[in-house]
Amino acid sequence: MRKRTEPVALEHERCVALGSSSSGLTAPVLDADCRLKRNLRLAGKAPAEPRCAADAGMKRALGRRKGMWFQLRKILLCVLGLYVAIPFLVRLCPGIQAKLIFLNFVRVPYFIDLKKPQDQGLNHTCNYYLQPEEDVTIGVWHTVPTVWWKTAQGKDQMWYEDALASSYPVILYLHGNAGTRGGDHRVELYKVLSSLGYHVVTFDYRGWGDSIGTPSEPGMTYDALHVFDWIKARSGDNPVYIWGHSLGTGVATNLVRRLCERETPPDALILESPFTNIREEAKSHPKSVVYRFFPGFDWFFLDPITNSGIKFANDENVKHISCSLLILHAEDDPVVPFHLGRKLYNIAALSRSFRDFKVQFMPFHSDLGYRHKYIYKSPELPRILREFLGKSEPELQH
Repeated sequence: MRKRTEPVALEHERCVALGSSSSGLTAPVLDADCRLKRNLRLAGKAPAEPRCAADAGMKRALGRRKGMWFQLRKILLCVLGLYVAIPFLVRLCPGIQAKLIFLNFVRVPYFIDLKKPQDQGLNHTCNYYLQPEEDVTIGVWHTVPTVWWKTAQGKDQMWYEDALASSYPVILYLHGNAGTRGGDHRVELYKVLSSLGYHVVTFDYRGWGDSIGTPSEPGMTYDALHVFDWIKARSGDNPVYIWGHSLGTGVATNLVRRLCERETPPDALILESPFTNIREEAKSHPKSVVYRFFPGFDWFFLDPITNSGIKFANDENVKHISCSLLILHAEDDPVVPFHLGRKLYNIAALSRSFRDFKVQFMPFHSDLGYRHKYIYKSPELPRILREFLGKSEPELQH
């Protein structure tokens, strides 16, 4: 350290001595010379400034990364907390599961007037309101066969009710969850069935559409029973078939089981996209995969359904049904897995109650793209119904 500082000190003393011994213009020149030398000696420290700037920039970048990671960690913790909280919320509030099964609060399509089925292209349809119980009112649509399209124009409810006594068979259609009797795929099915020569009667269960009441499995079944009896009181000896779709298959088998127990079975039962029971459907539903392997899945998610009185036990009901059964199911159904429809068919085929009746399973290949609600598009559907119900299409349209 001494070797380095001695030349600097000696140089400084020499500059001072020269400065003090000189006069006039020599002093500023020597001062400038000394300053220049000092600056040159200190020049080696100049790179320190860029290095400090780079360090500061790196610190800011690291700070930003830490901030982003902190925010991401907060989001992940919130998602994890919500994921864990939902099962407990469902368990503590079983009504949540009931709403998710019924989805009656989802009214699709929106902004349609259910009192005007003609707005949906059903110009040969009449809107009714029936009252199964006190404080319960249900909205009903009755579509006559297409061959009566012109005759039906401008006719009132009484004419439509009397028309049920004609020689044309009747299909009571029980729709699935969500939406209303005016749902697009449902309207398209009414048109197909009407073109084949059927009366189509459908309705919204209590709590759906413009129907008044609180949804429940017993209530939905009673609504269907009331409409069936209303049809039979007007249709005379005409065949009456029950058609259920998705959740409506649960209502349909409940209804037909009761009808068979009181010895007034329908002429046939058609189940489109059915499941075995609501527990298996909930467990097999694609959306349940998020929690399917969650510890205590049954206790958290399935038991509350049963505790709410919701069973829709198609697999048990078919053991007590004595009428012809047709099951329609698409292999690419994303809502009710195809294997549940096949399983229900196997149960029904082995049931003694069907030993004197036809039991038929009609699959639709996944390449057709019918999925959960587009089987009505199948060009084979008229032939399938004709062969199963034993009526020829030309006879129905005469």
